[in-house]
Amino acid sequence: MEQNQEQVANKKEHDEKLARLNDVIGEFKGQPGALIPVLHKAQQIYGYLPEEVQYHIAQGLGVPLADVYGVVTFYSHFTMIPRGEHNIAVCLGTACYVKGAGELMNKIGDELGIKVGEISKDRKFSLEAPRCIGACGMAPVLTINEEVYGRLNADQLGELLQKYKQ
Repeated sequence: MEQNQEQVANKKEHDEKLARLNDVIGEFKGQPGALIPVLHKAQQIYGYLPEEVQYHIAQGLGVPLADVYGVVTFYSHFTMIPRGEHNIAVCLGTACYVKGAGELMNKIGDELGIKVGEISKDRKFSLEAPRCIGACGMAPVLTINEEVYGRLNADQLGELLQKYKQ
């Protein structure tokens, strides 16, 4: 019985997301340059861009699936991997790495029990390692969701993560 209710809830959520995506596709269909804004909105709806969503967008916009996949894999903003509620990205560019980003990465991994590319068991956190965030003057830098934190050291992480655990 409980499993049935969960399946019904999952189906309802899937249908609602698909309806929102169809609205987005309808809003942009036929416009030049529609693919990237549709992908942005689709990622907001789903949290990531799985193959079936990419296929649906390709069909809806009338563009080749290879074009959709090419854009998704080219731009680092897009992801085909589910993310946690709070996505942490520790910059591993040269400036950040030299100033201790590796130590930050290790501390976050230990604190949350995850490695790069993983999601915490409670699905609250995910961890990424981009090559450059573009804030070299504040090295080492990480972002949590879209918020940038710079000039960090491993001792400051506990307090920072606690803010997002609540």
